Amino acid sequence: MADRDGEQDRTPPTATPSALVPASPAPEPAPVPPPRPLDAVDRDILRILQTDGRASIRSVAERVHVSRANAYARINRLVEDGVIRGFGARVDHERAGQGASAYITLKIVQNSWRTVREQLQALPGATHIALVSGDFDVLLLVHTPDNRALRELVLTRIQSIPEVLSTRTLLVFEETDLGPRPDRPGELA
Repeated sequence: MADRDGEQDRTPPTATPSALVPASPAPEPAPVPPPRPLDAVDRDILRILQTDGRASIRSVAERVHVSRANAYARINRLVEDGVIRGFGARVDHERAGQGASAYITLKIVQNSWRTVREQLQALPGATHIALVSGDFDVLLLVHTPDNRALRELVLTRIQSIPEVLSTRTLLVFEETDLGPRPDRPGELA
């Protein structure tokens, strides 16, 4: 600690009774309430925001025929309920310098999903991870600058994870982001 003259106080702090009390365990997170049902207006709002996450409240309200206050409250409720997990941009990975894309399938040690997921989330270029059923356990989508970086990612980073038993890499030659489709107005993406 520095005193008023700027000199360091070299006396050790004294222990106070509160410092001797062991820390209480962290409180458990509050349980997530069950999702509320979505009505047609909610689904229309979701469709609009999936197509254009930058749409203004006024624009959304006009398009779904509700007041701005109602649209604002509904969007906030969708965010609070976890229906809307965030807002983002759809990226053309090739134009963004990520010219190599691949789906990588992984077989993992039983009951190691949480550990593996944490390690996969930290990988550069990982954009989607799914625990699946079938011939493999995990499906991972990655985007890398080129095939050399993809090779390094798979052979060095992923295969060095102890819980990963095997991998298979499926190169993506072309991809199309479907998003909401105007020809299917009742469908959410």
